Amino acid sequence: MGELIVIRHGQTEWSLSGRHAGRTDVALTGAGEEAARALAPRLARRHLVAVLSSPLSRAMRTAALAGLSGAEPDPDLLEWDYGGYEGLTAEQIRETSPGWDLWRDGVVPGGADHPGEKLAQVAARTDAVLDRVRPLLRDGDVAVVAHGHLARVLTTRWLGLDASASRFLGHPHPGTLSFLGTEDGQPVISAWNVP
Repeated sequence: MGELIVIRHGQTEWSLSGRHAGRTDVALTGAGEEAARALAPRLARRHLVAVLSSPLSRAMRTAALAGLSGAEPDPDLLEWDYGGYEGLTAEQIRETSPGWDLWRDGVVPGGADHPGEKLAQVAARTDAVLDRVRPLLRDGDVAVVAHGHLARVLTTRWLGLDASASRFLGHPHPGTLSFLGTEDGQPVISAWNVP
């Protein structure tokens, strides 16, 4: 049984400043590109049978720089649609919604480009990815290149937990790897947030 390798895209200006970048297509910084390239040697040692990526350029570029040519764009790997909170930091959101917590309170609707998603919708998308990935793991590793909050929900659902438990996982840093596997037939996190 292979491992599911979850790769968070490299650094962007918005990830650096803490802005919520859901569906906005923000480019990698120079440091983000460098971190993506640094992943290539570690990924080259793996027997990858499939590579899926969020279709946003920050994820597709990370895949390419990490040596994952031929990454298949998968819209189910898009980041959480933050609705009216798109582009804001948590501190800015809390100015109008004191005590706001993404996992508990969710997002407010935005415009046509950012209508917003409920946590259950994000979980349904990650469940669909896992349904497609699990059979492939019989033949080797599968890499997915995605986003911070999406990676947390994907991991929580891998473990068979309710998506709200995602709050207990630390936010993966840009340009890092996490490994999801099995132990004695049970899903586990083999490693988290590895540079």
